[in-house]
Amino acid sequence: MADLLFNQLVATQIKCKDCEERRVNVRVCIELQSVSSPVHKKDLIVRLTDDTDPFFLFNLVISEEEFQSLKCQQSLLVDFSAFPQRFIDLLQQCIQEQSKEVPRFLLQLVSSASVLDHTPAFLNVVETNPFKHLTHLSLKLLPGSDTDIKKYLAICLRGIKEEKLLLERKLKKTEDDLGRQLSYTQQTLSEKSRELDRLRSEWTTQAATLTNKHSEELTREKEKALQTHSQWQQQNEQQRKELESLHHKSIQQLQNRLTELELANKELTERRYKADSTIRELKAKLSGIDDECQRAKQEVQSLRRENSTLDAECHEKEKHTNQLQTRVAVLEQEIKDKDQLVIRTKEVLDATQEQKMVLETNAEKKQVHIGKLEATVKSLSTELLKANEIIKKLQGEMKTLVGKLKLKNTVTVQQEKLLTEKEQQIQYEQKVLQDTRQSLQLKEDEVIKLQEVVEATTQKLEESKQLLKTNENVITWLNRQLNENQCAKKQEALVTMANPPAYPNSGTFRTSLSPNYVPENRQYITNSGPNYPASSAVPFKNSFPQAFSTNIASQHSAYAHAQGSGPKVQLNMPFPRPNAFSPEIQTGFSAATTRTTNKENEPFGLELKYIKKRDDSIPLRGLSQNTIHSEQQKSMAVAQTSSKSGPPPAPSAYFPGKQ
Repeated sequence: MADLLFNQLVATQIKCKDCEERRVNVRVCIELQSVSSPVHKKDLIVRLTDDTDPFFLFNLVISEEEFQSLKCQQSLLVDFSAFPQRFIDLLQQCIQEQSKEVPRFLLQLVSSASVLDHTPAFLNVVETNPFKHLTHLSLKLLPGSDTDIKKYLAICLRGIKEEKLLLERKLKKTEDDLGRQLSYTQQTLSEKSRELDRLRSEWTTQAATLTNKHSEELTREKEKALQTHSQWQQQNEQQRKELESLHHKSIQQLQNRLTELELANKELTERRYKADSTIRELKAKLSGIDDECQRAKQEVQSLRRENSTLDAECHEKEKHTNQLQTRVAVLEQEIKDKDQLVIRTKEVLDATQEQKMVLETNAEKKQVHIGKLEATVKSLSTELLKANEIIKKLQGEMKTLVGKLKLKNTVTVQQEKLLTEKEQQIQYEQKVLQDTRQSLQLKEDEVIKLQEVVEATTQKLEESKQLLKTNENVITWLNRQLNENQCAKKQEALVTMANPPAYPNSGTFRTSLSPNYVPENRQYITNSGPNYPASSAVPFKNSFPQAFSTNIASQHSAYAHAQGSGPKVQLNMPFPRPNAFSPEIQTGFSAATTRTTNKENEPFGLELKYIKKRDDSIPLRGLSQNTIHSEQQKSMAVAQTSSKSGPPPAPSAYFPGKQ
């Protein structure tokens, strides 16, 4: 089993003999292979490859035994279990530093030959410091043989094939999903198209009902618009006043908070400066105390040295006194022996008196010398006692100084803690200040946006007022035109009933005029908005001279009125009706004309939301014209059936006006 620990591209500096240095992105792969066939052991495999060059392959297999020799050679402080992670950490540092011009950590591949083909190379992890290049690790890599390269290429090919199979499966899945989605979208599209046709048919049926209801809705909407206008004005004024009061209050609160924070900031800065001064004083005192402590330590060391010398001298003097005491004891024993000899040898007393006197004098001298030595020993013991007392006093002073130092250290630590807490408080207050400033800016932006919304609403209200005024003007003008047209129709009916005109034969008239005939004397009044016809037909000039002249005058006056003020509307005058028709034809024709005039003039009363043209809507003009055309065809059929018994119909019944 092989566990992949590291597999990344690392910029390595390649050095060869008699070649220039170059930097190449080399893929470093580190694997930990565990083998348990004869003996359970672990091997670390390091592999260097180049994605652009498939024949670039260097391998290194490090076992636990080989690692011990490597550890001894390069004086490593890491075990075999921790070595891979340390090596990966060094490589990560090389990756982090490779984007810099002068990287601190660098990976080098050094070869003694001129080309990196069949010679072993050394992989060095080098750290550059201001003094020298420090090599952390150096590994000897062997170039891959033909079998190794073939195995590596086979592994790469197998991975690419697996990736290809995965991509093909994903592609098949995506194709299936897309096919399903396409079929689903096609079904939905067909359903939507059916729904669209159904909605269009419904819309055509509803359009007729809507045109009948628009007049009532217009009056209601006017009242609603006036009410909503007044309500909006009141609400906007109230909201504006409330927002201004809230804004002033928030500004005052924030200003008060800002002044409080500034005062607190000043107090904290003063405290900080005082703490800094106290810290400096304490540091100076601490340095003086340290100097005193060092001096005391030096004095203690010197006193200890003197004490040791005195101890040595005392020891020597004690030895000397012991020798003298032994000698005195020997002498006393000799004296005793001699006394015994004197007692025994009284006879020889005279001979030995001279010797006795000499011995007494010597003994006296020795006793004097012993007294002197005892006096010196007593003085030395007193001096030693004094030195011990001085050492005890110095030790007590040292203990007191150490306690004082500990107290000072605790005080300094507490002061440092207080300083850090104060700095944290200052940072928190600064953050609060920044947050308040940001909230202030947000509030100001909101106020500006609300002012813009208020201005936009006022502009919309003014535009709605203007639109209402223009709609009212259009409605009044259209009502006036309708009244004038009705009066003119009544007069023309009376004139035709009194003087029936002479008509040519009906068959010849039908053949001379085509059904798509458009009179030349129709006058158009261009409109800036959508064009809606006011009436359906224009009289013929040659057939009806009187009605034509009156209608031309009325049209000129209407055109002048439209050009002067109010909206521009396309105006088409109706044909005059002769009185020679039968009552059935007259009633059918009048009903058709009234329907057409009503249907063509009704869209002017709609609101702008009904009149505005849309891309997905059917124009009202075409609808009205289609309905007019169908109704006029019905009237023509009635006229043809009635022509067998009565006089021929008027040309206006056969040829409806087109736009």
